[in-house]
Amino acid sequence: MTEPTTEEQMIAQMQDLVEKTIQRSIKGVQYAQSQKVQVGPTPRDCLLDNGTLQLYRYLPISDEVYRVPVLLVMATTNRGYLLDLLPGQSLVEYLLQEGFDVFMIDWEPPVASERELGLKDYTQEFIPACIEKVQAESGEPDVSIVAYCMGGVLSLIYAATHPDGPLKNLACMTTPVDWHEMGLFRIWTDSRFLDVDKLVETLGNIPEEFVASAFEMLRPAARPAGQLRAWNNLWNDDFVRSYRAIDRWSNDYLPLAGEYYRDTVRELLWENKLCRGELVVDGKLADLAQITIPVFNAMAQHDHISPVAAVRPLLDLVGSHDRHEVLLKGGHVSLIAGPNAVNRLWPELNDWLAARSA
Repeated sequence: MTEPTTEEQMIAQMQDLVEKTIQRSIKGVQYAQSQKVQVGPTPRDCLLDNGTLQLYRYLPISDEVYRVPVLLVMATTNRGYLLDLLPGQSLVEYLLQEGFDVFMIDWEPPVASERELGLKDYTQEFIPACIEKVQAESGEPDVSIVAYCMGGVLSLIYAATHPDGPLKNLACMTTPVDWHEMGLFRIWTDSRFLDVDKLVETLGNIPEEFVASAFEMLRPAARPAGQLRAWNNLWNDDFVRSYRAIDRWSNDYLPLAGEYYRDTVRELLWENKLCRGELVVDGKLADLAQITIPVFNAMAQHDHISPVAAVRPLLDLVGSHDRHEVLLKGGHVSLIAGPNAVNRLWPELNDWLAARSA
């Protein structure tokens, strides 16, 4: 077969460019007129509805189910549908297909009366109550936790203060433990410049606009850069669908309970007590060395929110002999929810859980 000439190649490239430009124009109009993309498609039942705390159980889709149920713990700053974005891009769906009984701790905006909620409430009341409900619903004594970002921090504190509890396995994804390596977050909350007591006493709960601005200042050009990528790929329906879902999530921030924010700033960002083994919650020492169950630690090479230096120390701090570390390409979100997550992190997590869930 004769190879195409340079002129024929140029004509083909021009035709492709013209076709994509036409498609981009048509899709641009459709994009502007379309409603929000639908997210969180996997059917589920609400088991607990307690103010800011929500516990869900997803309906099984596999005939064979592993004995140990999985409890997903979402970060407190964002909605849990990141873990259930779209069909084919849902960690929840993936785990259900692999045969796991899946539950999720998700969050709603705390109301004014919940401003006093602190680390104690999240780690000594919320998580234990959800685990008890998972045990009752599944009929199993053991539970595995898979937690994202700050959800992982809360899960670590729970595990460290309940060393003889029912937790069977703990998988943390992009979870910071050395808070002195939190880069710009630590700089912006420097005690010389941030009066956290005045902030909490004035506002009560920390508004979602405050939370959003903290994340957006980490990469101020990220949003326009993402919009430019979306424009350049408007002809690609799959790309646009995925972009719109993640873009919706990344702008769907939650306010934070006032005392919880104060605890996080003082105990973690300022004094780094979790990493130093000095964090005391409700009279209990949250010493990570007390965690002896299997631990999975996933990190993203290009994570601008939880840098590798903040996440990596976890396995050196826990007392577990069964420890597994994963460092993969991607960022804070794309590691667990991007189009490549299904081929990178999810199989690793599935294999690790499967071997420990019988």
